[in-house]
Amino acid sequence: MHEYDPKDFERRYGVSEAVVRSLIRAGHIHPESNAGSLSFSFQDLIVMRTATALRAAKIPTRAINRALRRIRSTLPEGLPLSGQSLSVMGHRIVLRDGEYYWESDSGQYALPLETAPRMAAPVKPAQKNAEPTPEALAEPHFAKAYELEEADPATAVTEYQAALAADPSHAEARINLGRMLHLRGGHLDAEAVYRGGGAHPLLLFNLAVLLEDLNRNAEAIAAYREALAIDPELTDAHFNLARLYELAGDPRAALRHLLAYRRAQS
Repeated sequence: MHEYDPKDFERRYGVSEAVVRSLIRAGHIHPESNAGSLSFSFQDLIVMRTATALRAAKIPTRAINRALRRIRSTLPEGLPLSGQSLSVMGHRIVLRDGEYYWESDSGQYALPLETAPRMAAPVKPAQKNAEPTPEALAEPHFAKAYELEEADPATAVTEYQAALAADPSHAEARINLGRMLHLRGGHLDAEAVYRGGGAHPLLLFNLAVLLEDLNRNAEAIAAYREALAIDPELTDAHFNLARLYELAGDPRAALRHLLAYRRAQS
């Protein structure tokens, strides 16, 4: 535990006393009081600095509170929040987990639009009547959809659908479309989108989240297990499986997956 006077935070960390008090009231941090000073755990400190960074990014307070509650609820007790890194994509709060981005509001994975410059391909002689590839036809729709997700979600959905019509193998469009449909309450449409993508680990993970929301826990377990069989690094699936097996009355399986999750975080 680390002991501070609340006024110290503004000087040391740029966290105002008002922010500290609001995080305590919201239940995000749990300091112990001692003669006017407060003792904070390491996880409390991480949460406070995270909240301050999100406020600086002009994320609305309600969204910050939702994100912090969701993040802490998905981590085993005692595991520091510093095991993950937070990012902001547009007005969405996401956790960075290796190459993946986990969206805090939905509990689903999303793939960000690639912004790094790519090496130019060698110029080939033009071919007469060359047909554009499905990927080339889909990419403008995907880029437009990604840019419009916040400002015009209905058009974004339409553009993701157009991307998939041009290239059904476009995994990024399928993941993001399924997530948007799920968040809008289109559960059956989202399920069809996820299942249409074949054996892709992020599609299977998001499908499992959707199945949980539909109380189809046995199917969710199967989807999480299939995602892990394809990508053992998708460790959040272990944590979710531990919870589902506990609900199903299988404590041995729950413990096995929780231990796998903890090993991956160490």
